[in-house]
Amino acid sequence: MFIFNLIYILLFIRNSLTEYVDYQKTSILAASNDSLLWGTYRPNLYFGTRPRLPESLLTGLIWFGIENASSFSQIRHACDQGDGLDEYSFKKHDGRNFAIQTLSDSKNNIKLKTELLKNSGGGHGGEWAVRISGTPINNNKPSGISFLYYFGLEGDGSIELTNPLDEMGLDTQVELKGETPDLGQFSIILKEDPNNRMPSNVHSKASELADLSKIQYWGHLVPDGDIWRAKELLQSHLISKYQNIIKNPETKSIPPPKYLFALKNEVKENSNFFIFQKMIEGPFQFDIIFQSNSSPIHLDSESLTSGLKSKSQEFDQRFEKTFGLSEKGFNDSQIYFAQTIMSNLIGGIGYFYGSSIVDRSFTDSDEDEEEFWTKYREADPRLTPPLALFTATPSRPFFPRGFYWDEGFHQLLIGKWDNDLSLDIIKHWVSLIDNDGWVAREQILGEEARSKVPEEFQIQYPHYANPPTLLMAIKSFMLRVDNLENKNTINIDDIGEQIFSDHILSTTDPTIISSRFMLDKKLANDFLKEIYPKLKLNYKWFRRTQWGEVKEWGRRARSREAYRWRGRTPGHTLTSGLDDYPRPTPPHPAELHVDLMCWVGFMARSLKEIAERLEEEDDADDYTKEYKNIVANLNDLHWSEEHDAFCDLSVDEDEESIFVCHKGYLSLFPMVLELLPNDSPKLGAILDMIYNPSELWSKYGLRSLSKSDRFFHTGEDYWRGNVWMNINYLVLSSLYKNYAVIEGPYKEKAKTIYKELRINIIENVYKEFERTGYVWEQYSEDTGVGLRSHPFTGWTSLVTLIMAEEY
Repeated sequence: MFIFNLIYILLFIRNSLTEYVDYQKTSILAASNDSLLWGTYRPNLYFGTRPRLPESLLTGLIWFGIENASSFSQIRHACDQGDGLDEYSFKKHDGRNFAIQTLSDSKNNIKLKTELLKNSGGGHGGEWAVRISGTPINNNKPSGISFLYYFGLEGDGSIELTNPLDEMGLDTQVELKGETPDLGQFSIILKEDPNNRMPSNVHSKASELADLSKIQYWGHLVPDGDIWRAKELLQSHLISKYQNIIKNPETKSIPPPKYLFALKNEVKENSNFFIFQKMIEGPFQFDIIFQSNSSPIHLDSESLTSGLKSKSQEFDQRFEKTFGLSEKGFNDSQIYFAQTIMSNLIGGIGYFYGSSIVDRSFTDSDEDEEEFWTKYREADPRLTPPLALFTATPSRPFFPRGFYWDEGFHQLLIGKWDNDLSLDIIKHWVSLIDNDGWVAREQILGEEARSKVPEEFQIQYPHYANPPTLLMAIKSFMLRVDNLENKNTINIDDIGEQIFSDHILSTTDPTIISSRFMLDKKLANDFLKEIYPKLKLNYKWFRRTQWGEVKEWGRRARSREAYRWRGRTPGHTLTSGLDDYPRPTPPHPAELHVDLMCWVGFMARSLKEIAERLEEEDDADDYTKEYKNIVANLNDLHWSEEHDAFCDLSVDEDEESIFVCHKGYLSLFPMVLELLPNDSPKLGAILDMIYNPSELWSKYGLRSLSKSDRFFHTGEDYWRGNVWMNINYLVLSSLYKNYAVIEGPYKEKAKTIYKELRINIIENVYKEFERTGYVWEQYSEDTGVGLRSHPFTGWTSLVTLIMAEEY
């Protein structure tokens, strides 16, 4: 029965392996030394590293249990909710040189810890080291696992194993040497702790089989672009080994699973992929060290130990200095929670490279036809040239790629922690805006990224928009520059001549490294000058492609400012970011969308502020006029006296313009994007809606759709009732900065809502984190329970800013 079950498992895995796809190798993008700095830039993996280069050295961690044959079908590599890990999260991550992550896998009775340390010395991007340790969750149960770590080189260069090859395995230290044009010459050392021990039920030798007390190994030649398939490569290798054993006429009995699942101990000629394995029982420890020949001082196990301790203390001090949570009365457990969710957002930063799929056969004018969605249209998707993107990601297991609408929210928190890291990410996104002004709302770059996306969602369309939230992050950057200048929070005279000349020079102080573009106003202005032309293009693209019809259908307004989202379907407006939020049905070219009107107004105001800093006076005048017209038309077109709310528009059966009102997040945009004055009665109506338990108010945060709406908790039920952190953050932000602090008839009510909503949000997200070990994509408005994907450490991490009252 054991053999039958084992064969079934192995054949099932073999049949489920994804076929490899060959594609033409593309040229390597030019990169500066700064861009080569190593990081945990493979966020889709439980742990993996890569430099910020299109083709280079990729590494990753793999493990699986060895207690029974079925464990082989549960290999851990890429983050997957189906793996059922109790928890995996970065506890501390500074975004540059240091990270600590824990992973709790009760199915295999093991808790892993990964501790990363980097330095940036030398001329090839510096060095890194990671310590991976494991301890049993339950000391009374077996904790044996197969621990594997791999290294794969893509592009030009070479890598080779220097240890003498032994078919029984390697000793406790493994060394690889390699060289590439960008990384120069380097060495990689994999070193296990001398106190590591084998699982008690594994014999060290079994006749001609490998010695499992040693490190097992396998070297293979893998096509460029396929290193990310390391799990599949491993499975294929072990299945092949198993089949050779059972087909061998000299095989008298099937070896135990530990031997079946051990690597073959061979290296093929010209191998560019090496994987190393140890059958081990907790507690155990491995150090993996990447040393660059150009670095003046090399990392080793001793400096790793001292460096991790120093960086951990430095992180705690910097976190308190940045967010001041202890001063605000939060306890150690709550501060740990805030550190964790911020660190997970930063740990979700990734570097992606590859082609996207774009269909340019449809245009915005096609959607002006009333029958657009009922006609058959032949799609014409095509691969783009390869693109690179450095970005945060919403969710490591479920959304490990870049989202334009999410990214602006991500950078609010990342920018507060590390201003210059945030600007680097923003600049990457802005560079993707094409000469027409379009940027794809979802960046699915390369085969690895596409492997996580259903086929129907992979194609991007060049007339589809997305909320321009990056401007929120850019505005926050400008405010940080102003606040630093006005408050003189850093005394430049005290920093020293070594840091300042005309520009800021090199320094190892993390506060300075993360704030160069705040400390030097010329650098700040240069950054804005560099990104402004693309932002201006994007604004013009919005106005050109997302325009809405004002004159027809009996509408009256003071200007032609009106907008509607393209890409509508009967059930979704994915381009709005609010997906299944109720909209006019069926879609019609007469629609006007209140949230898009507000976003374009927000763009006009934001670009006006940038233009004024850059002394682009004509542009600033144009933005001012357009903003005023948008605010006027927002009130003329979208305010419904009957519903006492801002609403979308469409037409009825008689082709007459009508309001389509679904109170909820959609109704809040004039307030959260601050297009309403403090004394507007419309603001009063919005605050009443927010604070009404029959509408949006719940003790766990604001509902996405009014409890009284007929679509509440119906259909897909994604944005139809449950609580989302990004919009709750925007509500709190607008109240804190404007409506609850500036004199007006609604100041006291705004202040009450702010205080109560903030407490409700913090308490519930913290409670669910304590209960589950995760933060979630959304939260039940009825029970507060976390829902959908987890960990969702994208915009849910904004709770750290909410705790700090940093908006």
